[in-house]
Amino acid sequence: MYLSMVGKPSTSDGPDAPGGGSRFGGTRRWSVVGGNVFALGAVSLVTDISAEMVTAVLPLYLMIGLHLSPLAYGVVDGTYTGATALLRLVGGYVADRVRRRKAVATFGYGLSAVCKLGLLAAGASATAIGAVITLDRAGKGLRTAPRDALITLSAPANALGRAFGVHRAMDSLGAFAGPLVALAVLAAAGQGFDAVFVTSFCIAAIGVLILVLFVSDRRETRPATETVSAHAVTDLVRTGPVRRLLIAACLLGFSMIGDGFIYLLLQKRTEVAIGWFPLLAVGTSLVYLLLAAPVGALADRVGRLPVMLCGYAALAMVYLLLYAPIGGWLLIVCVLVPHGAFYAATDGVLMALAGPLLPERLRTTGIALIQSGQALSYLASSVLFGIVWQTWGPALASRMAALVVLVTMAASALLLKTQSTTANQDTEHSEANT
Repeated sequence: MYLSMVGKPSTSDGPDAPGGGSRFGGTRRWSVVGGNVFALGAVSLVTDISAEMVTAVLPLYLMIGLHLSPLAYGVVDGTYTGATALLRLVGGYVADRVRRRKAVATFGYGLSAVCKLGLLAAGASATAIGAVITLDRAGKGLRTAPRDALITLSAPANALGRAFGVHRAMDSLGAFAGPLVALAVLAAAGQGFDAVFVTSFCIAAIGVLILVLFVSDRRETRPATETVSAHAVTDLVRTGPVRRLLIAACLLGFSMIGDGFIYLLLQKRTEVAIGWFPLLAVGTSLVYLLLAAPVGALADRVGRLPVMLCGYAALAMVYLLLYAPIGGWLLIVCVLVPHGAFYAATDGVLMALAGPLLPERLRTTGIALIQSGQALSYLASSVLFGIVWQTWGPALASRMAALVVLVTMAASALLLKTQSTTANQDTEHSEANT
């Protein structure tokens, strides 16, 4: 099991050193995860409860309630993630420039919390809802890179997979609970969505409070010559390993379609009652929750690239299974299990793969670049999937999406093979020294 200790891992080499769990070797199988990682996980857990209360019903509301076309929904869904790409870069650059990653993350979390109240004023206007959602995602764009950079700075390099696995497991626990909380609030409030929005805001505010009180910033001492500038960022992108990882992230982002598309197609195939629709997201989150931590540990042991590629293979399986010759609850299980496994094997693992390649002074900016590349590719993918669905039907769109996944997997494997081998050698060297 994972242990959570307050404070940095000990630098002592002795066998009885406090925090000695940060090393591998012998029968020691698990690494100690620092208290900062655990606190950041708690923030994400609470925030995801708030966010998923709103987003779990959004696809159904937009396409059935507001009668948006698949193309229009693809634009909204892609914008939900992709439109904040530049703000991810802004947040990452500012956090590195002023060395206040916690402050930037706090602003992002706070902005998203306030947007929950903005949904009250939006009413049934699709335009107003879109504006509030975009602002909410702007908050996410600002906070994500500083948060992930804090994780990489709070855990030893040879345990980043475990650290991100623990964080993503706590995050997915919030995603699992969010739709359930929304259903409970709706039942108690007589199907009043205003009650969901107010409750979501209150929960998000608790997450901001946890961040302020329990998360420690990591502000390294920087020589005067190591300033953060646009030129330094450009030089970072020009380095071979970072450039290849950025290209791979863009390719892999293009292979993804929105979860809402998957849940809508499942609901259409299985005729799940509309009232149960939010539970489809719960199924994915449950699998993600169970697998995130052990898959992160596996990535540290056998290599992060193989684990990540297996995750994308699971995503291709999801797209193909959507129109497999099965139905009912069997189809739901067969789709949601690999869907959750995909997130467990890719989300935190990609950031763990990136961490050792990025210099500490540009860690947040580098992570933001990778996340932004993925987000922009995801925006294009969602729009194109909506076009293909609307033009040729969802069955062909799903099969084409699976083909794109396989092609991008092969290209990414070629791009990242060399640096993955180097990273594994560095990890083994670190373990041997410890």
